[in-house]
Amino acid sequence: MRGVRGRRSAVAAAALVAFVALSLLLIGCEAQPRTIVMDDFEASGISAWQAVGSGAGGWFVYADGHKPPDPAHSDPNVPFDVPDPPQGRFAAVTDSNGPGTRILYRDLRLDGRFTLRLTVFYAGTAPFSSPATLAHDIPQANQQFRIDLVARSAPIDSVAKGDVLANVFGTSPGDPVRRQPTEVRVDVSAWAGQPVRLRLAGINNRGPLRVGVDNIRFQPVGRDPGGRVALLSPHTPSRAPDLALHRMTQADAVKALADHAQERARADEFAGAVLVARDGKVLLQGAWGRADRTAGTANTPATRFRIGSMNKMFTAVATLQLVEAHKLALDDPIGNHLPNYPNKQMATNVTVRHLLTHTGGTGDIFGPTFDQHRLQLREHRDYLKMYGSRGLTQEPGARFEYSNYGFVLLGALIEQVSGMSYYDYVDEHVFRPAGMTSTGSLPESTHVPDRAVGYMRASRTGGAWMPNTDTLPWRGTAAGGGYSTVGDLLRFAQALRAGRLISKATLAEATRPHQQQYGYGFGVQGEGRLRSYGHGGGAPGMNGELRVFPRLGYVVVSLSNLDPPAASELVEFFTLRMPDR
Repeated sequence: MRGVRGRRSAVAAAALVAFVALSLLLIGCEAQPRTIVMDDFEASGISAWQAVGSGAGGWFVYADGHKPPDPAHSDPNVPFDVPDPPQGRFAAVTDSNGPGTRILYRDLRLDGRFTLRLTVFYAGTAPFSSPATLAHDIPQANQQFRIDLVARSAPIDSVAKGDVLANVFGTSPGDPVRRQPTEVRVDVSAWAGQPVRLRLAGINNRGPLRVGVDNIRFQPVGRDPGGRVALLSPHTPSRAPDLALHRMTQADAVKALADHAQERARADEFAGAVLVARDGKVLLQGAWGRADRTAGTANTPATRFRIGSMNKMFTAVATLQLVEAHKLALDDPIGNHLPNYPNKQMATNVTVRHLLTHTGGTGDIFGPTFDQHRLQLREHRDYLKMYGSRGLTQEPGARFEYSNYGFVLLGALIEQVSGMSYYDYVDEHVFRPAGMTSTGSLPESTHVPDRAVGYMRASRTGGAWMPNTDTLPWRGTAAGGGYSTVGDLLRFAQALRAGRLISKATLAEATRPHQQQYGYGFGVQGEGRLRSYGHGGGAPGMNGELRVFPRLGYVVVSLSNLDPPAASELVEFFTLRMPDR
């Protein structure tokens, strides 16, 4: 009996020890500080944040690093290319098709001591700079991404030492133009008990800068289980002096543009030509840099530059001429005119209107297949033979999805209903009536006087300029790839406005937004007096943009034989500063 009692006592003692150990473990787990996730964007929105800013672009939640979250805000000349969301399915990212300052902020109070942790990443096209301002319309370069803890009473765009409590993250000159998702952290315990503001800011005036943030969280410092982060109702920020656009007089804006072009050319970031006109009077027409670096040939206003997707405007006008002539109708399915089109679903359901507005779900032409066969794709029928069996990428009309192949199809339609080649049709019905004598799409194998050599960077992150010869198609198509001059593009804009190409009523319909900020082959920007229409174009070694402001009377053209955004950046520079009256 004594042995049994002893064994029972030993078991009981062991059980008591185990119970105490388990209790201590549970108490320790209960006391372990819990990381507080402020936002991981898995709700697929940023509605809890306040957004302010000026210029182009905005903050969005995205799920795919290769698809713009909103195509209307993305620069079509620089593909959306950022890392996929680093944690989970969603992250927040800025996107813009021009210069802008974009800020997100949330007000909060830290009840306890914390380390702020978050993941940041970015993809840009130009070197970083860090002037002490968040303004994007200043003459000097301002390309930066910063995250700050700021005083709640400070102007929302202040970078003053007394207003910025802690700089959580910031780009610096010399940083690489691309950063993979990286965790950053900073101890914010010094502001325990105080209301503060977390600010995310992306500033761009030198080309697309996409910046991203994910998995914002607060990790308690020490073992205080009572720490929490209180999310406060938004407090209206005080005035934002650096987010106001600073309009100039016409003379000052034109001079600033010329000086800026010279500065960019001196830095070897621009080579090309620029033209500004108002009410038919040319205010600036100049050229910088070299058309051929080997021969030493200088660019002039008569230089013919490859214009990429700017051809889409000519294709749209040609299509609308045939609509006005009742040879096409906007709601005709393409199979009505291309009866042998291979994919019957596309032939039956995709209309002319869908093609003009990039809503047909017709997909693109660029990629490995194009790269492999670019010199065999010589006529529009060659593209239809290669890509015509593909199915739809979406229900026609469902959403805007930029499609070069859609405009190739328009070229095939123009040929079918006019009985002429696309090239002969636009020569006779667009270029000749407009007085455009230096515009065309002759093959690359044909010598074209004054046609510039295109130069692209050796790598995505920079490097020397090298000819883009091995990337070019056999010749331009209805989707893009032709060449023109700044003077011819002014004449095109003037002929449009005068009603010499299509009726003024048709032009008005073509240059109003139908899907996103796109009409019929024309991009549309701004509102009121600052509303403009036109189109950009870009590919390795070429960039161009035409912008027409019908109420103000301005026509702005920039063409370049360098990578995007060499030319479009100059157009944005001027349109941010030109008079708005």
